Amino acid sequence: NNVNLVVALVRKSYRSLIQKNIGGKTRMSTIGYYICVPFAWLVRLFYNLTNSYGVALILFTLVIKLIMLPFQMKSKKSMMRMSRVSGQMQELQKRYAKNQAKLQEEMQKLYEEEGVNPMSGCLWSFLPFPILIALYSIIRQPITHFMMLPESAVETLIQTATNAGVNMANIVQLDKAGAAIVKNGVTQLSAYGQINLVKAVQEMGLSTPDGWFNVNYKFLGLDLTATPWEYVKSFTFTWAVIGVILIPILAGLSQFVFSKLTMKTQPQADAAGGASMKSMMYMMPLFSVYIAFVMPAALGVYWIAQSVFSLIQEAILNKTLSAKMEAEEEARFQARQADRQKRMEEARIQERQRQQDEQKKQTLREKQQAAQAAKAVKAAKAATSTTEAGRVGDRPYARGRAYKADRYDET
Repeated sequence: NNVNLVVALVRKSYRSLIQKNIGGKTRMSTIGYYICVPFAWLVRLFYNLTNSYGVALILFTLVIKLIMLPFQMKSKKSMMRMSRVSGQMQELQKRYAKNQAKLQEEMQKLYEEEGVNPMSGCLWSFLPFPILIALYSIIRQPITHFMMLPESAVETLIQTATNAGVNMANIVQLDKAGAAIVKNGVTQLSAYGQINLVKAVQEMGLSTPDGWFNVNYKFLGLDLTATPWEYVKSFTFTWAVIGVILIPILAGLSQFVFSKLTMKTQPQADAAGGASMKSMMYMMPLFSVYIAFVMPAALGVYWIAQSVFSLIQEAILNKTLSAKMEAEEEARFQARQADRQKRMEEARIQERQRQQDEQKKQTLREKQQAAQAAKAVKAAKAATSTTEAGRVGDRPYARGRAYKADRYDET
Protein backbone atom coordinates (compact mmCIF):
# COMPACT_ATOMS: atom_id res chain seq x y z
CA ASN A 1 0.00 0.00 0.00
CA ASN A 2 2.81 2.40 0.84
CA VAL A 3 4.51 1.63 -2.46
CA ASN A 4 1.28 2.26 -4.36
CA LEU A 5 0.80 5.53 -2.50
CA VAL A 6 4.31 6.69 -3.40
CA VAL A 7 3.86 5.70 -7.06
CA ALA A 8 0.52 7.53 -7.20
CA LEU A 9 2.03 10.66 -5.69
CA VAL A 10 4.95 10.51 -8.09
CA ARG A 11 2.66 10.18 -11.11
CA LYS A 12 0.35 12.94 -9.90
CA SER A 13 3.17 15.36 -9.10
CA TYR A 14 5.04 14.65 -12.33
CA ARG A 15 1.88 14.93 -14.48
CA SER A 16 0.97 18.21 -12.83
CA LEU A 17 4.51 19.50 -13.28
CA ILE A 18 4.59 18.60 -16.99
CA GLN A 19 1.22 20.22 -17.63
CA LYS A 20 2.30 23.43 -15.96
CA ASN A 21 5.63 23.63 -17.69
CA ILE A 22 4.78 22.54 -21.22
CA GLY A 23 1.66 24.39 -21.92
CA GLY A 24 2.25 27.66 -21.07
CA LYS A 25 3.46 30.90 -22.32
CA THR A 26 3.14 32.21 -18.76
CA ARG A 27 5.98 29.97 -17.53
CA MET A 28 9.45 31.40 -17.09
CA SER A 29 11.86 30.27 -19.78
CA THR A 30 15.14 30.80 -17.95
CA ILE A 31 17.65 27.97 -17.77
CA GLY A 32 17.95 28.41 -14.01
CA TYR A 33 14.25 27.77 -13.59
CA TYR A 34 14.30 24.50 -15.50
CA ILE A 35 17.32 23.35 -13.53
CA CYS A 36 15.23 23.82 -10.40
CA VAL A 37 12.26 21.86 -11.77
CA PRO A 38 13.42 18.27 -10.93
CA PHE A 39 14.69 19.33 -7.49
CA ALA A 40 11.46 21.17 -6.70
CA TRP A 41 9.44 18.15 -7.81
CA LEU A 42 11.47 15.94 -5.44
CA VAL A 43 11.05 18.31 -2.48
CA ARG A 44 7.31 18.52 -3.17
CA LEU A 45 7.06 14.74 -3.27
CA PHE A 46 8.67 14.37 0.16
CA TYR A 47 6.63 17.25 1.56
CA ASN A 48 3.41 15.56 0.42
CA LEU A 49 4.57 12.33 2.07
CA THR A 50 5.70 13.83 5.39
CA ASN A 51 3.87 17.18 5.64
CA SER A 52 7.10 18.57 7.11
CA TYR A 53 9.29 21.05 5.28
CA GLY A 54 12.38 20.17 7.31
CA VAL A 55 11.98 16.40 6.87
CA ALA A 56 11.38 16.94 3.15
CA LEU A 57 14.70 18.78 2.88
CA ILE A 58 16.52 16.03 4.79
CA LEU A 59 15.02 13.28 2.61
CA PHE A 60 15.81 15.34 -0.49
CA THR A 61 19.45 15.53 0.64
CA LEU A 62 19.55 11.78 1.28
CA VAL A 63 18.18 10.93 -2.17
CA ILE A 64 20.66 13.27 -3.88
CA LYS A 65 23.49 11.60 -1.93
CA LEU A 66 22.29 8.13 -2.98
CA ILE A 67 22.04 9.20 -6.63
CA MET A 68 25.58 10.59 -6.55
CA LEU A 69 26.99 7.68 -4.52
CA PRO A 70 28.30 5.56 -7.47
CA PHE A 71 30.16 8.55 -8.90
CA GLN A 72 31.50 9.59 -5.52
CA MET A 73 32.68 6.03 -4.85
CA LYS A 74 34.69 6.15 -8.05
CA SER A 75 36.09 9.53 -7.08
CA LYS A 76 36.87 8.30 -3.57
CA LYS A 77 38.76 5.25 -4.87
CA SER A 78 40.82 7.47 -7.13
CA MET A 79 41.63 9.83 -4.26
CA MET A 80 42.63 6.93 -2.00
CA ARG A 81 44.89 5.56 -4.72
CA MET A 82 46.40 9.03 -5.08
CA SER A 83 47.04 9.05 -1.34
CA ARG A 84 48.74 5.64 -1.48
CA VAL A 85 51.12 6.69 -4.27
CA SER A 86 51.85 10.14 -2.85
CA GLY A 87 55.22 8.94 -1.52
CA GLN A 88 56.25 7.73 -4.97
CA MET A 89 55.04 11.00 -6.49
CA GLN A 90 57.16 13.04 -4.11
CA GLU A 91 60.16 10.85 -4.92
CA LEU A 92 59.61 11.48 -8.64
CA GLN A 93 59.29 15.22 -8.02
CA LYS A 94 62.64 15.25 -6.23
CA ARG A 95 64.31 13.05 -8.83
CA TYR A 96 63.11 15.04 -11.87
CA ALA A 97 62.87 18.49 -10.31
CA LYS A 98 64.88 19.97 -13.19
CA ASN A 99 63.20 18.00 -15.96
CA GLN A 100 59.47 18.73 -16.01
CA ALA A 101 58.85 16.82 -19.23
CA LYS A 102 60.38 13.66 -17.79
CA LEU A 103 58.50 14.24 -14.52
CA GLN A 104 55.16 14.40 -16.33
CA GLU A 105 56.03 11.28 -18.30
CA GLU A 106 56.97 9.31 -15.18
CA MET A 107 53.94 10.52 -13.23
CA GLN A 108 51.62 9.55 -16.09
CA LYS A 109 53.24 6.13 -16.16
CA LEU A 110 52.73 5.82 -12.39
CA TYR A 111 49.06 6.82 -12.73
CA GLU A 112 48.51 4.17 -15.40
CA GLU A 113 50.24 1.45 -13.39
CA GLU A 114 48.25 2.24 -10.22
CA GLY A 115 44.92 2.95 -11.96
CA VAL A 116 44.79 6.56 -10.76
CA ASN A 117 42.83 9.36 -12.43
CA PRO A 118 43.93 12.62 -10.77
CA MET A 119 40.97 14.57 -12.16
CA SER A 120 38.18 12.25 -11.05
CA GLY A 121 38.47 13.34 -7.41
CA CYS A 122 37.87 17.00 -8.30
CA LEU A 123 34.81 16.84 -10.54
CA TRP A 124 32.25 15.46 -8.11
CA SER A 125 33.32 17.74 -5.26
CA PHE A 126 31.79 20.69 -7.15
CA LEU A 127 28.36 19.12 -7.72
CA PRO A 128 26.84 20.11 -4.33
CA PHE A 129 27.17 23.80 -5.23
CA PRO A 130 24.76 23.83 -8.23
CA ILE A 131 22.33 21.79 -6.13
CA LEU A 132 22.71 24.29 -3.28
CA ILE A 133 21.99 27.19 -5.66
CA ALA A 134 18.92 25.42 -7.09
CA LEU A 135 17.63 24.60 -3.61
CA TYR A 136 18.16 28.22 -2.55
CA SER A 137 15.92 29.32 -5.43
CA ILE A 138 13.29 26.79 -4.37
CA ILE A 139 13.38 28.02 -0.76
CA ARG A 140 13.49 31.72 -1.66
CA GLN A 141 10.78 31.57 -4.33
CA PRO A 142 8.20 29.07 -3.07
CA ILE A 143 5.39 30.31 -5.31
CA THR A 144 7.12 30.00 -8.69
CA HIS A 145 9.84 27.44 -7.88
CA PHE A 146 8.20 25.19 -5.29
CA MET A 147 4.46 25.36 -5.99
CA MET A 148 5.24 25.81 -9.70
CA LEU A 149 2.74 28.63 -10.17
CA PRO A 150 3.18 31.26 -12.92
CA GLU A 151 4.37 34.83 -12.35
CA SER A 152 0.84 36.01 -12.91
CA ALA A 153 -0.18 34.20 -9.73
CA VAL A 154 2.38 36.24 -7.79
CA GLU A 155 0.89 39.47 -9.16
CA THR A 156 -2.60 38.35 -8.22
CA LEU A 157 -1.52 37.47 -4.68
CA ILE A 158 0.26 40.81 -4.27
CA GLN A 159 -2.94 42.61 -5.24
CA THR A 160 -5.01 40.41 -2.93
CA ALA A 161 -2.65 41.02 0.00
CA THR A 162 -2.57 44.77 -0.65
CA ASN A 163 -6.37 44.96 -0.73
CA ALA A 164 -6.50 42.96 2.54
CA GLY A 165 -4.32 45.57 4.25
CA VAL A 166 -1.18 43.45 4.58
CA ASN A 167 2.00 45.40 5.34
CA MET A 168 3.92 45.05 2.08
CA ALA A 169 7.20 46.57 3.31
CA ASN A 170 8.93 43.19 3.59
CA ILE A 171 7.25 41.75 0.48
CA VAL A 172 7.73 44.28 -2.34
CA GLN A 173 10.30 46.95 -3.06
CA LEU A 174 8.96 50.41 -2.25
CA ASP A 175 10.00 53.77 -3.64
CA LYS A 176 10.44 56.91 -1.52
CA ALA A 177 6.74 57.63 -1.73
CA GLY A 178 5.94 54.16 -0.32
CA ALA A 179 4.54 52.80 -3.58
CA ALA A 180 5.50 49.40 -4.98
CA ILE A 181 8.19 49.54 -7.68
CA VAL A 182 6.96 48.08 -10.98
CA LYS A 183 9.22 47.31 -13.98
CA ASN A 184 7.84 46.05 -17.30
CA GLY A 185 4.54 45.37 -15.64
CA VAL A 186 6.09 43.17 -12.93
CA THR A 187 6.08 44.18 -9.26
CA GLN A 188 9.58 43.99 -7.85
CA LEU A 189 9.76 41.79 -4.77
CA SER A 190 12.21 42.10 -1.89
CA ALA A 191 14.92 39.46 -1.38
CA TYR A 192 12.55 37.09 0.42
CA GLY A 193 9.34 38.63 -0.81
CA GLN A 194 7.75 35.38 -1.98
CA ILE A 195 8.38 33.70 1.39
CA ASN A 196 6.82 36.62 3.27
CA LEU A 197 3.93 36.74 0.82
CA VAL A 198 3.21 33.05 1.33
CA LYS A 199 3.25 33.45 5.12
CA ALA A 200 0.96 36.49 4.97
CA VAL A 201 -1.51 34.76 2.66
CA GLN A 202 -1.61 31.64 4.87
CA GLU A 203 -1.88 33.54 8.16
CA MET A 204 -4.74 35.70 6.95
CA GLY A 205 -6.48 32.95 5.01
CA LEU A 206 -6.65 34.93 1.80
CA SER A 207 -7.92 33.45 -1.44
CA THR A 208 -5.29 31.59 -3.45
CA PRO A 209 -4.97 30.54 -7.11
CA ASP A 210 -5.40 27.00 -8.42
CA GLY A 211 -2.46 24.77 -7.63
CA TRP A 212 -1.74 26.51 -4.35
CA PHE A 213 -1.11 24.47 -1.21
CA ASN A 214 -0.31 25.70 2.26
CA VAL A 215 3.28 25.11 3.35
CA ASN A 216 4.13 24.41 6.98
CA TYR A 217 7.56 25.94 7.49
CA LYS A 218 7.82 24.85 11.13
CA PHE A 219 10.40 22.17 12.00
CA LEU A 220 11.11 21.16 15.59
CA GLY A 221 9.39 24.37 16.68
CA LEU A 222 11.66 26.50 14.44
CA ASP A 223 10.65 28.80 11.60
CA LEU A 224 12.74 27.67 8.62
CA THR A 225 11.95 30.84 6.68
CA ALA A 226 13.66 33.00 9.31
CA THR A 227 17.13 34.42 8.73
CA PRO A 228 19.38 33.59 11.74
CA TRP A 229 21.17 36.93 11.61
CA GLU A 230 17.88 38.79 12.04
CA TYR A 231 17.26 36.73 15.16
CA VAL A 232 20.72 37.65 16.43
CA LYS A 233 19.86 41.35 16.12
CA SER A 234 16.56 40.84 17.94
CA PHE A 235 17.68 38.10 20.33
CA THR A 236 15.34 36.68 22.92
CA PHE A 237 16.07 33.74 25.19
CA THR A 238 13.57 31.32 23.58
CA TRP A 239 14.01 28.03 21.77
CA ALA A 240 12.48 29.48 18.59
CA VAL A 241 15.32 32.03 18.46
CA ILE A 242 18.17 29.99 19.92
CA GLY A 243 17.40 26.98 17.71
CA VAL A 244 17.47 29.07 14.53
CA ILE A 245 20.79 30.66 15.57
CA LEU A 246 22.26 27.22 16.30
CA ILE A 247 21.53 26.03 12.75
CA PRO A 248 24.43 27.90 11.06
CA ILE A 249 26.76 26.97 13.92
CA LEU A 250 25.91 23.28 13.52
CA ALA A 251 26.30 23.66 9.75
CA GLY A 252 29.83 24.99 10.18
CA LEU A 253 30.75 22.41 12.82
CA SER A 254 29.54 19.45 10.73
CA GLN A 255 31.38 20.85 7.71
CA PHE A 256 34.58 21.14 9.77
CA VAL A 257 34.37 17.53 11.00
CA PHE A 258 33.74 16.33 7.47
CA SER A 259 36.68 18.36 6.09
CA LYS A 260 39.00 17.04 8.80
CA LEU A 261 38.03 13.43 8.08
CA THR A 262 38.43 13.97 4.34
CA MET A 263 41.95 15.37 4.74
CA LYS A 264 43.13 12.06 6.21
CA THR A 265 42.59 10.32 2.88
CA GLN A 266 43.97 13.17 0.75
CA PRO A 267 47.40 12.73 -0.88
CA GLN A 268 50.23 14.07 1.23
CA ALA A 269 51.33 17.43 -0.08
CA ASP A 270 54.45 19.50 0.36
CA ALA A 271 54.66 22.30 2.92
CA ALA A 272 52.92 24.87 0.72
CA GLY A 273 50.22 22.44 -0.40
CA GLY A 274 49.66 21.20 3.16
CA ALA A 275 49.24 24.77 4.43
CA SER A 276 46.75 25.49 1.64
CA MET A 277 44.69 22.40 2.46
CA LYS A 278 44.74 23.23 6.14
CA SER A 279 43.52 26.75 5.49
CA MET A 280 40.71 25.36 3.32
CA MET A 281 39.74 23.03 6.17
CA TYR A 282 38.99 26.12 8.28
CA MET A 283 37.75 28.47 5.56
CA MET A 284 35.02 26.23 4.15
CA PRO A 285 33.24 25.73 7.53
CA LEU A 286 33.43 29.48 8.18
CA PHE A 287 31.96 30.07 4.75
CA SER A 288 29.15 27.65 5.62
CA VAL A 289 28.46 29.54 8.84
CA TYR A 290 28.31 32.85 7.00
CA ILE A 291 25.97 31.58 4.28
CA ALA A 292 23.68 29.87 6.79
CA PHE A 293 23.48 33.05 8.91
CA VAL A 294 22.40 35.42 6.12
CA MET A 295 20.01 33.03 4.33
CA PRO A 296 16.81 31.27 5.44
CA ALA A 297 17.29 28.60 8.10
CA ALA A 298 15.96 25.98 5.68
CA LEU A 299 19.19 26.23 3.72
CA GLY A 300 21.15 25.63 6.91
CA VAL A 301 19.11 22.48 7.57
CA TYR A 302 20.07 21.23 4.11
CA TRP A 303 23.72 22.07 4.75
CA ILE A 304 23.72 20.19 8.07
CA ALA A 305 22.07 17.16 6.46
CA GLN A 306 24.51 17.31 3.57
CA SER A 307 27.53 17.35 5.90
CA VAL A 308 26.16 14.62 8.20
CA PHE A 309 25.32 12.28 5.32
CA SER A 310 28.70 13.03 3.74
CA LEU A 311 30.39 12.27 7.06
CA ILE A 312 28.61 8.92 7.35
CA GLN A 313 29.36 8.13 3.71
CA GLU A 314 33.02 9.05 4.16
CA ALA A 315 33.40 6.84 7.23
CA ILE A 316 31.75 3.87 5.50
CA LEU A 317 33.70 4.31 2.26
CA ASN A 318 36.98 4.67 4.14
CA LYS A 319 36.35 1.37 5.88
CA THR A 320 34.95 -0.64 2.97
CA LEU A 321 37.13 0.78 0.21
CA SER A 322 40.30 0.49 2.28
CA ALA A 323 39.73 -3.24 2.73
CA LYS A 324 38.77 -3.59 -0.92
CA MET A 325 41.78 -1.64 -2.12
CA GLU A 326 44.10 -3.68 0.10
CA ALA A 327 42.66 -6.83 -1.48
CA GLU A 328 43.12 -5.28 -4.93
CA GLU A 329 46.69 -4.29 -4.12
CA GLU A 330 47.42 -7.79 -2.83
CA ALA A 331 45.92 -9.27 -6.00
CA ARG A 332 47.94 -6.80 -8.07
CA PHE A 333 51.09 -7.71 -6.12
CA GLN A 334 50.46 -11.42 -6.63
CA ALA A 335 49.81 -10.79 -10.32
CA ARG A 336 53.09 -8.86 -10.58
CA GLN A 337 54.90 -11.64 -8.77
CA ALA A 338 53.34 -14.26 -11.03
CA ASP A 339 54.27 -12.20 -14.08
CA ARG A 340 57.79 -11.82 -12.73
CA GLN A 341 58.08 -15.57 -12.14
CA LYS A 342 56.68 -16.22 -15.59
CA ARG A 343 59.19 -13.86 -17.19
CA MET A 344 62.03 -15.42 -15.19
CA GLU A 345 60.93 -18.91 -16.24
CA GLU A 346 60.68 -17.79 -19.86
CA ALA A 347 64.17 -16.28 -19.56
CA ARG A 348 65.51 -19.56 -18.13
CA ILE A 349 63.85 -21.54 -20.92
CA GLN A 350 65.29 -19.17 -23.51
CA GLU A 351 68.75 -19.48 -21.91
CA ARG A 352 68.55 -23.28 -21.94
CA GLN A 353 67.37 -23.19 -25.54
CA ARG A 354 70.24 -20.85 -26.42
CA GLN A 355 72.73 -23.16 -24.72
CA GLN A 356 71.28 -26.16 -26.52
CA ASP A 357 71.43 -24.33 -29.84
CA GLU A 358 74.98 -23.28 -29.08
CA GLN A 359 75.88 -26.84 -28.19
CA LYS A 360 74.31 -28.09 -31.40
CA LYS A 361 76.22 -25.51 -33.37
CA GLN A 362 79.41 -26.53 -31.58
CA THR A 363 78.77 -30.21 -32.26
CA LEU A 364 77.98 -29.52 -35.89
CA ARG A 365 81.08 -27.39 -36.21
CA GLU A 366 83.18 -30.15 -34.66
CA LYS A 367 81.65 -32.71 -37.00
CA GLN A 368 82.37 -30.46 -39.96
CA GLN A 369 85.92 -29.93 -38.80
CA ALA A 370 86.35 -33.67 -38.23
CA ALA A 371 84.96 -34.40 -41.69
CA GLN A 372 87.23 -31.83 -43.26
CA ALA A 373 90.21 -33.30 -41.37
CA ALA A 374 89.27 -36.82 -42.43
CA LYS A 375 88.90 -35.66 -46.00
CA ALA A 376 92.28 -34.00 -45.88
CA VAL A 377 93.85 -37.15 -44.41
CA LYS A 378 92.18 -39.25 -47.07
CA ALA A 379 93.39 -36.93 -49.80
CA ALA A 380 96.93 -37.03 -48.43
CA LYS A 381 96.77 -40.78 -48.15
CA ALA A 382 95.48 -41.09 -51.68
CA ALA A 383 98.34 -39.00 -52.96
CA THR A 384 100.92 -41.40 -51.43
CA SER A 385 99.04 -44.70 -51.52
CA THR A 386 101.06 -46.56 -54.28
CA THR A 387 104.13 -48.70 -53.57
CA GLU A 388 107.64 -47.85 -54.69
CA ALA A 389 107.50 -50.53 -57.35
CA GLY A 390 104.64 -48.83 -59.09
CA ARG A 391 106.14 -45.35 -59.12
CA VAL A 392 108.25 -43.51 -61.62
CA GLY A 393 109.35 -40.37 -60.01
CA ASP A 394 106.37 -38.75 -58.32
CA ARG A 395 103.80 -40.19 -60.72
CA PRO A 396 102.21 -43.46 -59.71
CA TYR A 397 100.60 -45.56 -62.42
CA ALA A 398 99.47 -49.10 -62.93
CA ARG A 399 102.18 -51.40 -64.41
CA GLY A 400 100.89 -54.93 -64.19
CA ARG A 401 102.85 -58.01 -63.33
CA ALA A 402 104.38 -58.40 -66.78
CA TYR A 403 106.15 -55.15 -66.65
CA LYS A 404 109.87 -55.22 -67.07
CA ALA A 405 111.86 -52.09 -66.94
CA ASP A 406 114.48 -53.27 -69.44
CA ARG A 407 112.05 -54.89 -71.90
CA TYR A 408 112.84 -52.57 -74.73
CA ASP A 409 116.44 -51.88 -74.00
CA GLU A 410 118.76 -52.48 -77.03
CA THR A 411 120.90 -54.74 -75.02
